[in-house]
Amino acid sequence: MSSTVMSERSDRTRALRSDKPRYGEKVIFGFLFITAAVSVAVTTAIVLALFQPLPGLFQEISIVEFFTATEWSPGFLKPVYGVWPIVVGTLIVVITALIVAIPLGLLSAIYLSEYAPNAVRKTIKPVLEILEGIPTVATGLFAFFWLRPFLEYLTPWLPWGGLFSTGVAGIAVGLIIVPLIASVSDDAMRSVPRSLREGAYALGAGKMRVALRVVVPAAFSGIIAAFVLGASRAVGETMIVLLVAGAGSPSLNFNPFEGIQTMTAYIASRATGEIAVGSVVYDTIFAVGALLFVITLAMNMLAIRFVKRFREVYE
Repeated sequence: MSSTVMSERSDRTRALRSDKPRYGEKVIFGFLFITAAVSVAVTTAIVLALFQPLPGLFQEISIVEFFTATEWSPGFLKPVYGVWPIVVGTLIVVITALIVAIPLGLLSAIYLSEYAPNAVRKTIKPVLEILEGIPTVATGLFAFFWLRPFLEYLTPWLPWGGLFSTGVAGIAVGLIIVPLIASVSDDAMRSVPRSLREGAYALGAGKMRVALRVVVPAAFSGIIAAFVLGASRAVGETMIVLLVAGAGSPSLNFNPFEGIQTMTAYIASRATGEIAVGSVVYDTIFAVGALLFVITLAMNMLAIRFVKRFREVYE
């Protein structure tokens, strides 16, 4: 009996195979393999390009100074190479952006997933995806010429100093990642099975309770992924922080109402072709870029662990 079943299965397997070679499928398979290999090769080349100048740099400057000093002034008459001021500036921008973007993005996703009629959702969702593509330089100009003066007018008692503000830069970055968080979170919530909602409604739960107690916990892994994507976008943002946060003081500064240089702003302001190749200041660009890469990688690895920890699988 078992031999008969095995022979029937082998006959079906042979029947599914084509007698003639399918060259089109082989071409597609080869093309996909080449694109994947090119992506891996480009990523590897970027990492090598970032880390290659570091051994020579840390022969010129102390790695202890790089990670412990509280002043960042490369290129000055008496240079100090402590990276913490620009790391703190980056963290202030990212934290402020997430404080703005997470509530707005999550509430927008809850509305789109649970409350919005189908016609409204079909209108708003493409608009959100279009907003993700707005050039950040336009958002930076908006924040510099309108948002900062408006906030200063509304809150004259706050210690606003100068033309630049790291906090305003964080708010502007938060506005540009709201569509990303809302779109990804909405997709995660809509992937929750309808049966979970119907079971909660059958027990007498209202729409708000179903959304907050059933849908959001069930889609928690996807929502966390949306938050991490938004944070990664905020870490790598350049034009907004360059225009709105400015250069700031080379010393460590936690004041969000003053200008503070961030890691991406330093790279953009220095990588202009005016620095001698191979100099210490030139190599600091790669050191900051490598540190930025490591921070982003650590955030994504942490997000993967969160997603695996809270992931829900439905049949």
